[in-house]
Order: sequence, then structure tokens, then C-alpha cells
Amino acid sequence: MLDLIRKKQKSVFIKLAFAIIILSFVIGYAMLTSPGDTGDAQGNSVAVSIDDDAISFADYQTAYGNLYALYQNIYREQFTPELEKQLGLRRQTLDMLVEQVLLSREATRLGLKIGDKELVDAIARVPAFQENGAFNKDRYLQVLAYQRLTPEEFEGRQRQQLLAEKAREAIVGQVVVGDADIDEEYRRQNEQINLAFVRLAPAGFEDRARIDEDGLKTFFESAKEDFRLPETVALRYLLFDPARYAGEVVASDEDLEKYYRRNLDKFDIPEQVKAAHILIKVPLDADAATRESQRQRADQVLAEVKAGKDFAALVRQYSDDQGTVPKDGDLGFFPRGVMVPEFEQAAFAMKPGETSEIVTTPFGYHIIRCDGYIEPGIKPLEEVRDEVKAEVVAEKSRQLALEKAMDAYNINRKTGDLESAAQANALEIRETGFFKRDGAIDGFGPAPEISATAFTLGEKDLARPLVLPQGVVLFGLKERQESRIPELSEVRGAVEEAYRKQRSRELARAAADELLAALQKGGSLTERAAADGLRTEETGLFSRANGDFLPRLGNAPELAQAAFALEKELAAVPAVHEVDGTFVVAALKERQAADPAALDAAGREELKGMVLTRKKEEMFKEKMDALKKQANIVESPAIQASIEKDI
Repeated sequence: MLDLIRKKQKSVFIKLAFAIIILSFVIGYAMLTSPGDTGDAQGNSVAVSIDDDAISFADYQTAYGNLYALYQNIYREQFTPELEKQLGLRRQTLDMLVEQVLLSREATRLGLKIGDKELVDAIARVPAFQENGAFNKDRYLQVLAYQRLTPEEFEGRQRQQLLAEKAREAIVGQVVVGDADIDEEYRRQNEQINLAFVRLAPAGFEDRARIDEDGLKTFFESAKEDFRLPETVALRYLLFDPARYAGEVVASDEDLEKYYRRNLDKFDIPEQVKAAHILIKVPLDADAATRESQRQRADQVLAEVKAGKDFAALVRQYSDDQGTVPKDGDLGFFPRGVMVPEFEQAAFAMKPGETSEIVTTPFGYHIIRCDGYIEPGIKPLEEVRDEVKAEVVAEKSRQLALEKAMDAYNINRKTGDLESAAQANALEIRETGFFKRDGAIDGFGPAPEISATAFTLGEKDLARPLVLPQGVVLFGLKERQESRIPELSEVRGAVEEAYRKQRSRELARAAADELLAALQKGGSLTERAAADGLRTEETGLFSRANGDFLPRLGNAPELAQAAFALEKELAAVPAVHEVDGTFVVAALKERQAADPAALDAAGREELKGMVLTRKKEEMFKEKMDALKKQANIVESPAIQASIEKDI
């Protein structure tokens, strides 16, 4: 997921898109927002204040909606709720708006201004206001009207946006990149290192994790909340089984006709072909000589088929498809979409009795014989009358069961008298055991429809009948057990397991710390690990281009940063790092330096641009951080709660 974000953010498109949204977040990227009342009582209240300036919820919501639409346009089907959280769109939106205010102030301090011509030119460049690549005034007014903005309102905000952008350029305008910066960046990007490392997994220490009673009790006391028993309920219910009412149902010819017409898709007859084949198999990794040899063999078999020899006998003599040889090559009837495309195309192109030429597929060479064909169509009602009648009876029985359950519910819902409902319908009251919200329910298994209502019921409440695969169920609360902290004896097994895992982690971490301490006194990691009976592995050479990913270890950003800071071979990474639940001790095995002399002029220029962009971003962030510290920025509780959704 993070790799996807990085790749997208490096693209030219996203840089252009960000420029557009910063320049004109009110209009939105490609008019993806819609006009209208926010419908939010918070709309005119303050989302965040910066000293005496305030940003309203309305502006925040507009900017967030546009940023959301922008990313949705960029990532398309890959834009999932998980990705939205990774991107932190709510925090991005707020930071953007706060920075706009701070930049506007900085522009005033620097005496910067936006002339009328600058404003006009900038507005004319907004794609939303163009037709055939040129600014169109009618289009401009139409878009603003759609967004419920007057030209004066938009142009005022646009002037502030441009002023903020000019202030940004003033902040980063003094950044320069020298030859030394380019050389250092080249070395940083292209030097490679190889790490030796030892993994110490907690699972390897479980047999040493002894359980002592005092330790277990202390652990349980410190982690009681982790073992809290959830709220549970038990139910009493009536099951209205549709089969019970099937004898009361009448299925008329009109009912059958109506059901048949409404469900024609159930009676489709797909186009099908019946085929047999002879396969001369060719391995996927076969060389040209092998393929040619097998092709000649296939040609020989085809010649015998054309000479009139018995197809079944040729299957038994030559075919490599051991699954169909005992059936004389018969594949039976099959519809489209089952066989590989090459085979399907040939099979459906033939008429019964015809034999194909050589057909090449990933499996090899085929000779196909067509033995039958079924045209697509729909089974007539008379042919499926019994099936249709059974479905109509089942459907009407379910409806009758629901009606009887609803009658029982409406008559008894105020009293919650399930006994009266059972007596009136000659049904037996059944009971479930206790179950938690996401647990299986006796007689029903996992049934979220029941759980969603069961935990809201009072003592004499009846739930509205539910239609389930088992039938229609009318239920009420039998008993409720509130959530509570259990005694150790009730959850001892789970506590022991958790305690053992914690002790295993502690032992693994202690062993890793001991190994690192010994390594720092001298010697190689391989020698120290061998003395403790541990296996040393290597990442192989890798560069910073890998990002946070270390070969054979996985994503480990802190370890990667520490590894590239090492200078001497055999030097140990100065701390134990945890990677995917395993403790890692690592040391520099090899470093391959990168020589900037290998850079040509074009490469140096490209690298210069990259360094310049990065240094500008760093300078801008540094300035924004300083301005934020100087300002009194207060985020509303509602905004903070909104941002926490992304965490």
C-alpha cells in the first residue's frame, strides 16, 4: 500500500493536480464537487483558529471533499478506506488550510502583492473555465454559479491563493544546489550495503517460558481488562417453518407463469459443445527443438485421423491427457469460458462430426473432434413445471410463515408474551444458549441479523420477525449477562497463553540485547551468533532505492536508516530492532561506494533538479513549522475527532 502511495506521489500528474487544488480548492479539481447546502449545523462555526483568523467548517468540508475527489480520481479503484487512512486526508486538508493563512500573512510581511493582470491570467489558466483550451467568460460564470459563488467572492479567494503561492516561492527562492550536493545525493542513492543479521523470534523461546503462579497472578492483575468477558444474551424464540404451511398454499397456473417469466435467467440453456481430443503435450519451458519434435508427432497423428483411423484407438495410442484417455478422449459437453481460449474457439467453430486441424494451446498440440452441439435458449415452462411449482410453493410458504409471525408479533409485542404466541400458533418455544455480539447462536450459527437486535431488547420486548434460512423467527430476551472482569480461574487458559507469549518476547529481547552487547565488545556477528547456536543470514547488497524494505527482512525503516549510517565493516547496528514481531541484531558486512564521476552531464542535471526540489520542500517545511510555533493554532474538538478517524 505504501509503495502504491509513493509511486503515485512521484508522478507528474499528482504534482500538477496538487498545484490545481492549492490554487483553486474552492472550485475543486475538474468540478468534482456538487453545490448545495452543507446541511450541517457546524457549517458556519470555526474548524480551526489561527490567532485572530478562523477557518470555518464549510471551507474545511469543501477543501476535504475536493482533496478526497482528487485522490479518488488519481487512484481510482485502488482508492480504498484503508488507503484514505494511510494518506491522512483530513490532516492534509487542515494543514493545507492553515498553511494558506500563514503564507498569506508572510506575503503581507514581505510586502508581496498580486496585480490584476496576474489574477486574470491565473483564472484564465484554470481548466474548469476553458473551452477548447481557451478561457470562456460564459463558462466561467456558469461554473461559479454552479458552485454558488459570485465572481467577487471567487476572485478574492483566488487572489489570496496566488499571494500565498508567491510567498512560498519567496521562502524557497534562495535555495541553491552545488556540485557537492549533487555528488552527495549520487552517493546516497547508489551506494550499496550488505547486512549480516540474526533473528530472534519469540516462538523459539516458548519452551523456556515457564509459568510460575505468582508471576501469572501479577500478569493477570496488570492486564485484567484484556480478558474482560463480553456482554452476552440468551433468547427464547418461535420458529415459523415455511414447510409447515406448504399444505395451505395453492399454486395456480397464473402463479407458475408469473414466476417463470420473472425468473427466466434460472432456465437459461447455455450454448454448449461436446468434444473429444488427442493431446500431444509440450512443457511450458520446452526449447524450440522439443516443440518442433512434438509438432511433428501431432502432424503424424492428424494424418492418421484424416486417413480414417479410429479416433478412440488413436487417443489410447498417442494422447498425453491421462484424465481423458480412459474415456477415449471425451470431454463431455461444456459451455464457453471453461476451456482455454484457443481450444474453445476451435471447438465452437466446428459442426458435429468434424475434426480440427492442429490447435496450439499452453498445454501443447490438440486434435479436436466435435461430437455434439446445444444451441443457447430457454427451457420451456412445461419442461420445468415441477421445478417452478416447487419454487412457487416455497415462496408462498415463506410469505405465509412471515404473515403468521407478524400477526403473532403485532398481537403480543406490547406484553412480550411469547407463550401466548406459541399457543396460538401451536409452536414450541425454543431457547438459545448465551452468545456474544459476534458469536454463533445455537440453532442459527453466525446470525448478525439476530445479534443486531438481540442486544437492544429489554426484558419484555419482542423483536420484529426476521426471515432467515431456517425460517421466520420471532424472539425475545431470556437473560442478559453484563460485561465483567472474570476471575483468573475462569480464563486461566487464555491468561497462561498470553503470559507465555509475553515471557517469550521478553526472553527473545533479552537474548538479542545480550548478543548485541557481546558484539559491541568486538568480533563478528557470525562468530558471536555461532557461539550461542544462532544462525546468521545476509540481506545481500541493496541501496537506498529500496526505501524502507530490507531484502529477506521486510519493511524496517528505522533499521534501514541505522544501517546506512554505519561506516566500518563489521560495525553493529547500535540497537536491537523489531521487524514483524522478531528481534533483529544486525551488522555491516559490506559496503560498496558509488563514484559520482560516473555521472554524465544529463544525469547531473536530473539529480540537481531532484535535490533542488527536496531542499525546497525541507526549507518550506522548516519555515511552516516555525510559523506554526509562533501562532496560536486551536483546532475544534469536532475537527480533532474527525482527524482521529484517519489514525
